[in-house]
Amino acid sequence: MSGDTLKILMAMIGYMLVVIGIGLYFAKRAQANSENYFLGGRSLGPWVAAMSAEASDMSGWLLMGLPGVAYWCGLADAAWTAIGLALGTYVNWLIVAKRLRRYSAVAGDSITVPDFLSNRFHEKKKVILGISAVFILVFFTVYAASCFVTCGKLFSTLFGTSYHSMMIAGAVFVLIYTFIGGFLAESASDFMQAVVMVIALLTILVLGTSAAGGLGNVIENAMKIPGYFSLTSIATPVTDAAGVQQAAGGVPLFGEAGSYGFLTIISTLSWGLGYFGVPQVLLRFMAIRKEGELKQSRRIATVWCVVSLAAAVTIGVIGRSLFPVEETLATASGAENVFVVLSQALLPAVLAGIIMAGILAATISSSDSYLLIAASAVSKNLYEGILKKNQADDKKVMNLSRVILLVIALVGMVIAWDEDSVIFNIVSFAWAGFGATFGPIMLFSLFWKRTNRYGAIAGMLSGGIMVFVWNLLLKPMGGIFGIYELFPAFVISCIVIVVVSLATEAPSDEITKEFELVAGKQEIR
Repeated sequence: MSGDTLKILMAMIGYMLVVIGIGLYFAKRAQANSENYFLGGRSLGPWVAAMSAEASDMSGWLLMGLPGVAYWCGLADAAWTAIGLALGTYVNWLIVAKRLRRYSAVAGDSITVPDFLSNRFHEKKKVILGISAVFILVFFTVYAASCFVTCGKLFSTLFGTSYHSMMIAGAVFVLIYTFIGGFLAESASDFMQAVVMVIALLTILVLGTSAAGGLGNVIENAMKIPGYFSLTSIATPVTDAAGVQQAAGGVPLFGEAGSYGFLTIISTLSWGLGYFGVPQVLLRFMAIRKEGELKQSRRIATVWCVVSLAAAVTIGVIGRSLFPVEETLATASGAENVFVVLSQALLPAVLAGIIMAGILAATISSSDSYLLIAASAVSKNLYEGILKKNQADDKKVMNLSRVILLVIALVGMVIAWDEDSVIFNIVSFAWAGFGATFGPIMLFSLFWKRTNRYGAIAGMLSGGIMVFVWNLLLKPMGGIFGIYELFPAFVISCIVIVVVSLATEAPSDEITKEFELVAGKQEIR
C-alpha cells in the first residue's frame, strides 16, 4: 500500500470512529424501548430532522450514481431526475409533513409507516400492516444492496482490492453500527453526514471546474458530444460487446444522439413522486418534536437538496471534460466512480480521504436507515402487530429486530455480489417500489376522507405489483413502455384507490371524526 493510499485510509478510519462514537453515545437511550429505538421518542429538532431525512434518502447514489449517469450519457437523464427530486422534496415537506406528524400521533401513536396506515383505517385484521411490512422488507433489502455495492466500488477503486471483500467489510460495519444505536444515533450521525456530503460535493465541484479551465471549457467540451449537453436528447456511448466504451486517438466515441421525448421527461420527473412513499423520510416527519418547526426544516431540506443535486450532476459533466478516456470509467457501472477518480486527482491524500468519507457518509446514512426500517417492519409490525397481537415483550421485539437485521444484510450482500451492478438502476427500482406502493395511499389517507380500507389494500397491491410488471415485462418492449416504472405504477395505484373506495362502503363515523380532528388547525402534541 502506497503512502498516499495509507493516508486516505487513515482519514476514512478516523471518520468511521467518529460515527461509531455517535452510536455509542446514543446507545443507552436507544435501548430503553422500541419506540426510542425505532423513532427516537419523537424528539428530533428541525435541523436534524431535515438534514438526516435528506442524507438517509440520497445515499451513495448522490455521490456515485447520479454523477455516473451524467458522465456516461449527459445531462438529460441526470438533470430531469434531479429536478424531479428537488420539486418532490419541497412539496413533500410542504403538504405531507405536518399532516403526517399530527395523524401518526392521533392514530394509535404510530411509530412506523405500516403502523400508521393500519391504525388510520382502524384495522382489526391487520391486512394493511402485513402488506406494508412485506413490501418494505422487499424494497429495503434491494436498497441496502445498492449501499453495499457503493462500499464495494469505493474501496476496491481506492485501494485496488477485491470488490467482494470490500463490499462485505462495508456491510459488516453498517450492520454493527445499526445494532448499537438505533434511530437516534442514525439521525444524529445523518446530520453530520449531510454536512460532509455537501462539503465534499462543493469541494470537488469548485476544484474540478478550475482544473478544467473554467465552466466555459466544461460546457464547450460537453457540447461537442452529440446529445450530451441537452435536456431533450441523450448521448449514446459506442461500446463493445462487454459494454466498454470505445475510443480513437484519445477521444471517446459516441453515436448519434438518442431521443429524450416529452413522455420520457415526465416519467423521469416522476422521481419526485417517490418522496411521498419513502419510509426513511416519512419517519422524520413523524419523529420531529413540534409541528411548528417543520417550516424551518422544509427550507433547510430544500436548499440542501437543490445544492447537492446540482453539484452532483455538474461533477459528472466535469469528469467527462477532465477524463474523457479513462479505463476505470469506461463502462456504465465504472462511470459511477467518477467522483472517486476526481477526488484522487485533485486533492492531497489526506483531504481526498476526508472527501471520500463523503461517499462513506452517504452510504452509512442510508443503509442504516434501510436496515432499521426493514427490521422494524418484521419485528414491530409482523411479529408484534400480527403474530402476537401487540402482546409481545418489548425485549423480544428488540432481539428479533437484530436477527432480522442480520438476515436482511446477508440477502443484501447476495444481491450486491455482482460487481458490475449499476447503483443508479438498483436505487431507481427500489425508489419506484416505495413511491408506487406507499406514495398514493399516503396522500389519500392524509387528504381524502372517503378513502377506506379496501381502497388502501387494492391501491398498495396494484402499485407495488405494477412496478415489477412494468420493469420486468413491459419496459423491455421499449417505445412508450420504455419509461420509468414509477410514473405508470403511481397513476394506476391512484386510480385503483379512488375506484375501489367509492365502490365499497364508506369509512366509519369514528374514522371520519378522527380524520376531521387531524384536518383541523389546532396543533396536536
